[in-house]
Amino acid sequence: EWAGYVLVLGFGVFFSIVTTIMVKLEQIYGGLVISSEHFNTAGRNIKTGLTAAVIVSQWTWAATLLQSSNVASQYGLSGPFWYAAGATVQILLFGILAIEIKKKAPNMHTFLEMIDVRWGKQAHMTFLFFGICTNLIVTGMLLQGGAAVVNAASGMHIIAANFLIPVGVILYTWFGGLKATFLASYIHTSVIMICLVVFITYVYAVPG
Repeated sequence: EWAGYVLVLGFGVFFSIVTTIMVKLEQIYGGLVISSEHFNTAGRNIKTGLTAAVIVSQWTWAATLLQSSNVASQYGLSGPFWYAAGATVQILLFGILAIEIKKKAPNMHTFLEMIDVRWGKQAHMTFLFFGICTNLIVTGMLLQGGAAVVNAASGMHIIAANFLIPVGVILYTWFGGLKATFLASYIHTSVIMICLVVFITYVYAVPG
């Protein structure tokens, strides 16, 4: 059980320290000034590679891992391939939408601002409600999925895991804002890719 606490708190502290150091180095050597605008938008200066890493990191959640594994066991390699192929449509469409929004509203922070300007307060409040509901549902799902994995792997109490998993995220977001979450996502993606290489090699190369 203690291994679960070490894993959760250790990863949280590790990501907090690494991302905070990276942000501080950018402040010292890159002339970065952390303002409220930069805290919320990461300076509107995120490159393609970092954006791609963030998409991979944030879409690799409990439902994706469980369902892709499920369809792989049922249909073989074609299962996770077509499961992932369905998500590419959303990414392509959002990419086009993001480019147009960047041209027409370069200082926008959230999609709700666009809805407020285009369709008025009533539509804005409607989408605000659904946006908050979506965030609550997804956050709950991620916490439950992560807590269930830690509980299954180490025996850590599932309620303790639910409360401790967000601690690390809160810490590095507190110090670095949106930029820190992007940097942490880049590290997450690196860890995910390493694990995938190890597991795929093990599955295909090890007999039995």
